[in-house]
Amino acid sequence: MSEWSLRYTGYAPAEERLREALCTVGNGYLATRGAAPEAAADGTHYPGTYAAGVYNRLRTDVAGTTVENECLVNLPNWLPVTFRIDDGPWFTPDSMELLEYRQYLDLRRALLVRHLRFRDPAGRTTTVTQRRFAHMRFPHVCALETTVAAHDWSGRLEFRSGLDGGVDNSLVERYRDLAGRHLDLVAARELPGTGVLLETATTQSRIPVAMAAGNTVRVDDGRDADAHRLVTDGPWIGHDLAVDVTAGQSVTLEKTVTVYTGRDRAISEPAVEAARWLPRLGPFDTLLESHTLAWAHLWDRFHLDLENRPEELRVIRLHLLHLLQTVSPNTAELDAGVPARGLHGEAYRGHVLWDELFVFPLLNLRLPALTRSLLRYRHRRLPEALQAAREHGYRGAMFPWQSGSDGREESQRLHLNPHSGRWIPDPTRRQHHIGLAIAHNCWQYYQATGDREFLTHHGAEMLIEIARFWSDLATYDRARDRYVIRGVMGPDEFHSGYPDAPGAGVDNNTYTNVLTVWTLLRAAEALEALPDRVRSELVQRLDLRPEELQRWDDISRGMFVPFHDGVPSQFEGYADLAELDWAAYRRRYGDIQRLDRILEAENDDVNRYRVAKQADVLMLFYLFSADELAGLFRRLGYRPAPDTIPRTVDYYLARTTHGSTLSAVVHAWVLARSHRDRAPEFFRHALASDVTDIQGGTTAEGIHLAAMAGSVDLLQRCFAGLQTRDGRLVFNPYWPASLGTLEFTVLYHEHPLHIRVNGRRIDVAAGTGSQRPVEIACRGETALLDPGSTVHFPC
Repeated sequence: MSEWSLRYTGYAPAEERLREALCTVGNGYLATRGAAPEAAADGTHYPGTYAAGVYNRLRTDVAGTTVENECLVNLPNWLPVTFRIDDGPWFTPDSMELLEYRQYLDLRRALLVRHLRFRDPAGRTTTVTQRRFAHMRFPHVCALETTVAAHDWSGRLEFRSGLDGGVDNSLVERYRDLAGRHLDLVAARELPGTGVLLETATTQSRIPVAMAAGNTVRVDDGRDADAHRLVTDGPWIGHDLAVDVTAGQSVTLEKTVTVYTGRDRAISEPAVEAARWLPRLGPFDTLLESHTLAWAHLWDRFHLDLENRPEELRVIRLHLLHLLQTVSPNTAELDAGVPARGLHGEAYRGHVLWDELFVFPLLNLRLPALTRSLLRYRHRRLPEALQAAREHGYRGAMFPWQSGSDGREESQRLHLNPHSGRWIPDPTRRQHHIGLAIAHNCWQYYQATGDREFLTHHGAEMLIEIARFWSDLATYDRARDRYVIRGVMGPDEFHSGYPDAPGAGVDNNTYTNVLTVWTLLRAAEALEALPDRVRSELVQRLDLRPEELQRWDDISRGMFVPFHDGVPSQFEGYADLAELDWAAYRRRYGDIQRLDRILEAENDDVNRYRVAKQADVLMLFYLFSADELAGLFRRLGYRPAPDTIPRTVDYYLARTTHGSTLSAVVHAWVLARSHRDRAPEFFRHALASDVTDIQGGTTAEGIHLAAMAGSVDLLQRCFAGLQTRDGRLVFNPYWPASLGTLEFTVLYHEHPLHIRVNGRRIDVAAGTGSQRPVEIACRGETALLDPGSTVHFPC
């Protein structure tokens, strides 16, 4: 199988929605699922197009409660194309005898290709080839080409091509009892020639959305369509285009589409722009050529080669493709964040969670301007986070666990347990650690880029306000003579409270407490890094007083961290919980990834047990090196034993269900430092998460962007050991010999670097230029790397 393609053979209706998600084409402005153009949303297919940042809010009465949900809107379907012969039935693969069916996603060009040959009920044999893409250079443009070849028949071939505004959000079965009609029809009209324009608007946010579609039909003998007529049906508008063909001839329909919304910059009005730009587009192949060039430039920045590992390399490239189809240089022009499930479906309602924590390490060293833009999404919503903290009685910024259009908390109040059919309270809004992740992202971006302008105008303010919130949330425990943090949820997500108080949060979550200490230290460091005048102005504007900075220092030296049996406790009281009979539950249910749902259906509660959905304490080993973590513990006055890390990994690995695709990423990371021989096993598990739909149906609802990015980051920052710290590029490799040789490129402080890693050595080569030398370190050895030179380190 090619290292640059994802291929499927045969038509498999049961797998169609998974294929649609994995065959999505996008450009960071919008993305379209890989649904067949002739398909409508039904139990098999689900066409969906989503634009970054286009949300709408609806209310629904559920279980006696009115709930409000904001969703990423499924936009009008621009794909509809089908055909028929001699006024026969319109083509669908389900009604034909399929003789051949192939589909592949060309990863190098982000081009989806579909090829099929069929025999219809009249005995006629026909071949169809389709190609589509969402243009990476011109993000408002999509294109679909359909070629129909007549093998053993002659007759009248008629295409139907249109735009369908009669769509809703109904992909995720768990959400289907919730309101999903997000679009109102504004207008639908014909444009000159064979073009049509569809105008809609979101029902609550009132965002205008306009699509214009143009069609060109050509026979291989040079003739064009000899007839066309307008077809309308409510929110559906298009054309029927007909031509006579003879056996052996082929006919091609080129459909080009422009998409604009009211959130775009530098436009007059979406409908005007969509109609104005449509006739300016060239033919399909010309558009494809410029689209391919734009992708070639991106692949240069994201070059990665894994020697003699073609299958792993193919999946890694697929993951990079979907990352760049979700967030790209086009996204940098928008007010948008990182949607956890990409622009590939409707899971999590398109919300922005903490997944950027796993995404930014790839972007920081390749497209830093994009990271900066995505961090600005958070900074623009800082006022909302400040207000949320005030409403809860705290100073500083309390960022929401789930964010959408305006930065308010979008976590649902109720969620449906598919095992029991019950709507139950959703306490995930207590995951305030999202703010700590944002602080970590700000600092790591600064470390990777040295972007003092960002730190001056955006980063330092966010770091300070996040630190201020956690300082206010911490309280002094006189009996312990330490600071404590009560009533939160950690990354585990299973434990929303104690058995006698579910939903009320837990106390002294180790991950949260330690990351709070780190954030307080970085906020103070960021303040000191600012120019004197800027620092003085910021201190005055934020009313940051010396006694507050002293409190930060006190907390950073006196935060409480619970331990039991020689390992850090996930939270205070974790050791008092019951042990689960793992063998019994595996025998009864097989798949126990979502143990919380299983137990709730049994009228039990996951809060009673020492279990975890995903890494919690172990997230500390993901974020920090052993040296960094040891330094934090020493500052707090704790002296863990030398074998604490491997013991902690073993303890929690035995109690984790891996109910999140992120679990394999984090566990591969920590195992590389404690049980290196097991790390490749979890790395392969991370690679398989979406391509094999390891969670049994969730990928069809949208890809897991953090797991995809995290699997690539395992190669870069975990196995190769690349870190940006203290103004240096640092390598601390844990390279598995079984992976052979890795080559990849990064951009560090404006130096384009080519890095080669294997089990024997690391080579770092810098491109030519006039930049200042950068300092490279590897396990105690340090070298200055000048432009155009190479340094070598033994592993």
